[in-house]
Amino acid sequence: MLIRDSRDIEALDWKKSNGLLPAIVQDAFDGRVLMQAYMNPEALAQTLDNGTVTFWSRSREKLWIKGETSGNRLQLVAVHADCDNDCLLVLAHPQGPACHRDTDTCFDSRRAVRPGLSFLAALERVVAQREADRPDDSYTTKLFEAGVKRIAQKVGEEGLETALAAVAGDRDEVSNEAADLLYHLLVLLRVSGLSLRDVVRTLESRHG
Repeated sequence: MLIRDSRDIEALDWKKSNGLLPAIVQDAFDGRVLMQAYMNPEALAQTLDNGTVTFWSRSREKLWIKGETSGNRLQLVAVHADCDNDCLLVLAHPQGPACHRDTDTCFDSRRAVRPGLSFLAALERVVAQREADRPDDSYTTKLFEAGVKRIAQKVGEEGLETALAAVAGDRDEVSNEAADLLYHLLVLLRVSGLSLRDVVRTLESRHG
């Protein structure tokens, strides 16, 4: 059930867990599970009203706006209840690391399996960091310093090489060249002031 207003909030099974429901926060763009916390009716109502995800802190016994201290807020996209109306799925756009350890999610691990889109989103963040930091030994830094024309040229070259590999029927080479193409496309999007999210929105607008 999509939670939209006070009537939807009242329909939830608050009694089962003494007025608190677990709230699982998922990145609305790449599907990563970011964190888990708890909401009471007031926290959920405030979240819906102002668009900033708010929880109930069990340790402090008060409302807790995620990111009110760190600035790493969660911008609400939607809230859904599960089939029993006793658990919430919060879709949000994170405005920085979601975990107090300064990691993207509370479930981060070097051994964690990343969904495909999640990995691309992570790579996009690496590209953004390279643009900001400009480390001397980085190929990405060299691309940014070469400028948009050179980056666009690389996208064209990798696109052509991907197409030629496909015509030749070399599956491994297609995969390698397509990986190069995606990487350079991320750099081109960044230098153009765009993101994967912008591209996905365009695709969504074309889909029915």
